[in-house]
Amino acid sequence: MTTADAGHSVPERSAASLLQILWLASPALPVGGFSYSEGLEAAVDAGLVHDEASAAAWLTDQLHLGLARSDLAVAAQAIPAWRHHDLPRVRELNHWVLQTRETLEFRLQTEQMGRSLLEWARQLGELGAGVFEQLQAADLNPPTYPVACACAAASAQASVRDSLVGYAFGWAENLVQAAIKSVPLGQSSGQRMLARLAQQIPDAVDHAMALSDDARQAFSPMLAILSARHETQYSRLFRS
Repeated sequence: MTTADAGHSVPERSAASLLQILWLASPALPVGGFSYSEGLEAAVDAGLVHDEASAAAWLTDQLHLGLARSDLAVAAQAIPAWRHHDLPRVRELNHWVLQTRETLEFRLQTEQMGRSLLEWARQLGELGAGVFEQLQAADLNPPTYPVACACAAASAQASVRDSLVGYAFGWAENLVQAAIKSVPLGQSSGQRMLARLAQQIPDAVDHAMALSDDARQAFSPMLAILSARHETQYSRLFRS
């Protein structure tokens, strides 16, 4: 290794890890995240969300009371489990996600997105850094999205915190776009909402990383009621 190589090796590894996390957070990732509103569309139908302010408040609450306490907390524990090849722990976390989805459409969402990420990894072949092989070996049947995404993040070698920040930002981008379409709102409103969520994400991630198994939870009664209503909503744009 030359002196120049030594000077650039760490930054290059950091850049590669960052790019992997940005890739996983991108709305272009073919897992179908754009097709879900996670109850937001039902909240619009019920009149609970009707403008930029109410949409921003709704998504901020969902970030802290829903995502941080469940999927982010699962991913925080799944990433090190994947890195240590602790498949029993991975299966335990995956089972928890499946058992704690509060409605059928929420369970179908995490299953569909998990399977889609598995297929994405398969299509990448050797470019997927062995993600497909790891998911297959775990025999999750089916893989849930936070656990499957944690597998891909684990291969990136980014820190757990950075991985969760990327996961949360990807979620925020999809949900803001859902708000723009369902309220409806303009692109400027969407950008302001995304900026507000970006300010909240670090605290949500820190909360998620601090949660133990006993403290992790998926309990959002109003969201569950709206999701159940959404399953039979007459006119809708989104799958949840």
